[in-house]
Amino acid sequence: MTNETPHPTNPLGTTGMDITRVGFGAWAIGGSDWAFGWGAQDDADSVAAIRHAVEAGVNWIDTAAVYGLGHSEEVVARALADLPEADRPYVFTKGGMVWDLENRRERAKRVGDPASIRREAEASLRRLGVERIDLYQMHWPAEDGTPLEEYWQTFVDLRDEGKVRAIGLSNHSVEQLEAAEAIGHVDTLQPPFSAIRRGVADEILPWCAANDTGVIVYSPMGSGLLTGAFSAERVANLPDDDWRRNSADFTTNLDANLRIGDALARVAERHGVSQAAAAAAWTLGFDGVTAAIVGARSPEQIDGWIAAADLELTPEDYAEVAAAF
Repeated sequence: MTNETPHPTNPLGTTGMDITRVGFGAWAIGGSDWAFGWGAQDDADSVAAIRHAVEAGVNWIDTAAVYGLGHSEEVVARALADLPEADRPYVFTKGGMVWDLENRRERAKRVGDPASIRREAEASLRRLGVERIDLYQMHWPAEDGTPLEEYWQTFVDLRDEGKVRAIGLSNHSVEQLEAAEAIGHVDTLQPPFSAIRRGVADEILPWCAANDTGVIVYSPMGSGLLTGAFSAERVANLPDDDWRRNSADFTTNLDANLRIGDALARVAERHGVSQAAAAAAWTLGFDGVTAAIVGARSPEQIDGWIAAADLELTPEDYAEVAAAF
């Protein structure tokens, strides 16, 4: 693909890919009728949102096999199908989650079995309609008894075989990163990071910076909580099939999190951007962070946060947000 984009880019670790500071997150477009759905989605709107993001200069998309139990990858493929090769964004996805189509609302199992990982990689290649996945990530540490060393070796082999260009871990600890690095370089890490979930700043980001591991953070807007669009009333009115209804961030911790959102609103006003853009930009000022994954379900939502691609917050901005913690 072309590296030309109207927005600044950062090198993604040692992968050779230069990516925009924000990328399109495709979790929500997986739709409903699975354990972590965001309610019903309109596929036509999702396709339009992806194309709008690419037209706006975003040069990468992050999805996962489990999002919508394969549906998100299919929607991504549909959105990119007729794009010229030079205009195609990088496509990142994740494996290691196995679901039962007979019981769609049951949580997918976190599986590291090498044969399963290979089957999942082939399935993602088919759904995405690509010959090689740009970044393939282990979604969560395995819970099926497979040691990290075994599943990470499978990822290294997939990279060596050319099935995937780069490999990464998502939701893994420093200790797990070190164990994986001893087998083969961890190209990237994908952790949760936002003004309401700040834990990775202490140890994980410094480790990644020291080891040339790129970092693409997810949920920088707190799954919508930091966009200014939420109140206690809106949370209470979320549909039953929206996972956020049962999240502590939206229930037990809601008042404290909305205060942080208020601080981000003041930061946003100073910079003349949306609160969503300020929330995403907040994550980008930390050493070790390469870029942030920002979700959208319509072109209008893209317009709401695209300013984060170019926005750099000031020390005063960070102090104001910290005062709300």
